[in-house]
Amino acid sequence: MKFLLPLFLLLLPLSVFALSDYEDDDFLFTDNEGITVTGTIQTSQQIAIIDREQIEHSGAADIAYLLQDSLGLNVIRHGAYGNNVSINLRGFDTKRVAVLINGMPVNSSLDGKFDISQIDMNSIERIEVIYGGADSKYNVSGAFGGVINIITIKKQEPGLRLAASVSNTSAMPGRYRDRNGEMQEPHREDLFDTQNYSLSAAYGAEALSLTTKVFANRADNHFIFLDYTDRPRRKDNNEVRDAGASAALVWELRDLSRILLSSGFYYGNRNFPSSGFSGNAGNQRDLAIRENIIFDMPRAFRDDMATEFSAGYQFHRREYTAPNGMVSLHDQLSISAVNRWNWFSGGSFTLRGGADYSYTHLDSTDAGKRSRFDSGFYMTAEIKPAESFLVIPSSKIIFTSEGSGNFALIPKLGILWNVTENFALKNNYFRNFKFPDFEELYWGGGGGIGNPNLRPEDGWGADLGGTWRVTKLLQLESVFFAQWIRDSIHWFSGSGGIWRPENAGEAALFGLENKAVFGMPFSGGPFNKVTATFSHRYLLSYLLSYNYTFTSNKRIPYNPEHILSGSLELGWKNGALTVSGHYESLRFHDIANHTALKPHFLLNASVNQKTGKNLTVFCALRNILNTSYESFFDYPMPGTTLTLGIRAAMEVK
Repeated sequence: MKFLLPLFLLLLPLSVFALSDYEDDDFLFTDNEGITVTGTIQTSQQIAIIDREQIEHSGAADIAYLLQDSLGLNVIRHGAYGNNVSINLRGFDTKRVAVLINGMPVNSSLDGKFDISQIDMNSIERIEVIYGGADSKYNVSGAFGGVINIITIKKQEPGLRLAASVSNTSAMPGRYRDRNGEMQEPHREDLFDTQNYSLSAAYGAEALSLTTKVFANRADNHFIFLDYTDRPRRKDNNEVRDAGASAALVWELRDLSRILLSSGFYYGNRNFPSSGFSGNAGNQRDLAIRENIIFDMPRAFRDDMATEFSAGYQFHRREYTAPNGMVSLHDQLSISAVNRWNWFSGGSFTLRGGADYSYTHLDSTDAGKRSRFDSGFYMTAEIKPAESFLVIPSSKIIFTSEGSGNFALIPKLGILWNVTENFALKNNYFRNFKFPDFEELYWGGGGGIGNPNLRPEDGWGADLGGTWRVTKLLQLESVFFAQWIRDSIHWFSGSGGIWRPENAGEAALFGLENKAVFGMPFSGGPFNKVTATFSHRYLLSYLLSYNYTFTSNKRIPYNPEHILSGSLELGWKNGALTVSGHYESLRFHDIANHTALKPHFLLNASVNQKTGKNLTVFCALRNILNTSYESFFDYPMPGTTLTLGIRAAMEVK
């Protein structure tokens, strides 16, 4: 532990990337960058932004791959497209990361997660990632690791736009041994393993713009991998068929006010293999509907006040057929509302406040018929005692109608000091808090039983970081963070093999994140831009439960000590080449740290080239070195895959 502070001081300046592209003024929405809900870029928190251009250049098949390639995040996958995915922020999994769509929380009340397969990559305009707990920008509860805000709304320029894309992903065929141990010849159909289709139409006028998009995927997820005896096998029983649609409307009103409507639909039919080379597989069918309306008033009754009101509806049906034929059905309906206010009293003081409410009804084969409401009130002040100094105290009170300990006060203090025009220090202190979900409280099937006496998960954290614009070409950032969590909920197998959740978890995490971005424009030669990025996350996690102490030196499962990521983008007039690498060190599967997943390095590349006025061809190579690895124990990942596709776009002014 003693070496962390001097290491931090040596590295304290490493990368502020997208923030420098935005103005420091307060805003609700921006015309060119989609939606940003009641916030300010002058923040004490570490924020990363991925825009539409980066999404297209990445060649990523889903949000998880995009976040891993672009930001170096730790992503845990149970296989290829459509399988279970957990996105980790600062050592915390998806259950403890708040996911928003257009500023509205979408984490499931059933299990606390969100299935990122429901969001088509072509519908995303921007993604905001806010690192660290107790976010004061959105004030979302349960955000131990941070917040991921997926933005799908954008005001369209005047005119009509039509677009379409189609792509094919090939898994490299090869000879393999079947379940009888006999050698089989390559399956040439694996060259046509996965297809993606997308169509969109957008219309923009002076006061109104409308966007509609549809997509469909066919993924067999058949690929060659090496089993634990290094024998080649072919993955099967992992087929995915899904489709979806989305629509967004932006309606400009008087006095700069506007109404934003968004709607989403998703249907998926997926086979989930038990593990490894098992012939057993379950089937899951998902139906999801999301509706959202936002009313934004940059001037609410007076020039120094602004407000925003959001209301949303979500319905999700999950039907799961286990390998033994048992069927479980879970219908979840939720209605939510959020109201946020800003009062700009002058240059030295801004007051933000708001309230949120959600009602959820669950009709589940295994958890029964359950209902709950959650609500909260928050107040955030931004105080400038000096021109270069910003203090951000914040507090949120949250309530829930279910479980034990259904009330909590969540404080936070943020400090931003602009030491010079190009160097800033950021400091945060916060509490984390998360109520148990329905599955943990009331589950009653599949060999498990819930625990209605569970206490909420609780914890405290702090971070200290610096951002430094060394030159116009080089930007650096470094953040040291520490978090402690108690009463973490974990499932245990008791008498008779029955699993039951308990407040058994306690852990401490200490980490250092360093990032650097170098971008150089060119006026001559084949390239007009070169951008290089590098990031390193060092994380020490300590399990302090099960009679473990710091001296036991037990790590939290699936948290590598080192993650290194880097990318190089070469841009020219009508295209770009992006090469990225991602390394993760040793990870453990179990709390006793007996089962280890070996380190792995992934090398990826993608090319986008515009051909003519309306067509763009793209290509993406993933796992170029054909690394054999597991992201989750006994769930192999694909080797080298090649994606080829074409986008067509037509604009009518």
